[in-house]
Amino acid sequence: MAAIGTTVKQHYVERFGAAERMEHIVLIISFSMLALTGLPQRYANFQIAKDFIELLGGIESIRIMHRFFATLLMAGAIYHGGALTYKIYVRGSSLNMLPTVKDLRDLIGWVLHNLGLRKEHPKMGRYNFGEKAEYLALVWGTLVMIATGFMMWNPIATSKILPAEVIPAARLAHSSEALLAVASIIIWHMYNVHIRRFNRAMFTGKMPVHHMEEEHALELVAMQEGTATPVVPAEIMARRHKRFWPYAVFMTILLTIGLFIFVTFEDSALDTVPRQPVEASVDINPDQGNAEAGAVKWESLQCGRCHGETGQGVPPIPAIRSTRLEFELFAADIRRGPADMPAYGPGQASEQDIADLYAYLRSSLE
Repeated sequence: MAAIGTTVKQHYVERFGAAERMEHIVLIISFSMLALTGLPQRYANFQIAKDFIELLGGIESIRIMHRFFATLLMAGAIYHGGALTYKIYVRGSSLNMLPTVKDLRDLIGWVLHNLGLRKEHPKMGRYNFGEKAEYLALVWGTLVMIATGFMMWNPIATSKILPAEVIPAARLAHSSEALLAVASIIIWHMYNVHIRRFNRAMFTGKMPVHHMEEEHALELVAMQEGTATPVVPAEIMARRHKRFWPYAVFMTILLTIGLFIFVTFEDSALDTVPRQPVEASVDINPDQGNAEAGAVKWESLQCGRCHGETGQGVPPIPAIRSTRLEFELFAADIRRGPADMPAYGPGQASEQDIADLYAYLRSSLE
């Protein structure tokens, strides 16, 4: 959906303007930094992730960085929506990023061609089926990340509207979608755009004609015939501008205010709770624990919100069902609270409660 130019050199055609290239660069930066600051939090139990978090200044610093680049990603999404509206309404461009039946035929033809079962490579338009799939995955993924990110960013507000169990579910969806997106970029996008052949179009705006003939043959023909870009009479363009810009200004102000509220609504998920010294040693034999009583205590402390309903784990928090921790370490974790887990003093979990919880997690009770 970018501006299509004419041949700028004998062997190159122009596909993307400066604004579109800058939009792509912002997306590269925000996505890459979100992956670099998010994945270590997902895998925080691995030493390499711990070292990386410390390298970036600790968990609070990496969370601030993650939220900054999340804000940049959302700002970029707002801009993209405005630019897309302008191209469709004012310039009369088509929705050429939406899949069609032809894309399915192109996919089949592409597979048959690569298998040597069809001689001719399918002729595709401005965006081929792979690029459309990536674009739609980006749109869907961004929406999922924004929705789940809001729930984790504002857990108190979320729990007033939705059941509190939705917060660990959002965390699982958020981290899983992030992992899927990173894997997709590395496996599919990096190979097709940077390894199979280095496509510089998003950096230079230009693409070699022989690449166009293979990947966007129909667009190349349209460019050569002068029919690639819709021709809109000047008077119609002027009328559309008069209607578009007031709408654009209003929506920009409205969405900017919404983005500001999004990132400043509450900060409860940003700062870690200061640790208070708590006596960690317990003077009870773990054999005195009762698994059934432990199951009741597990529910009353709402441990399942973070650890899973039965302790099976909710990534990035590992499973503690059938724990192999020594009882002394298990009790110390409850008293002191490792990482983001709250510490439970004797008033919240007695020594008998700890023994019961230990028995429950080591039992077959569900």
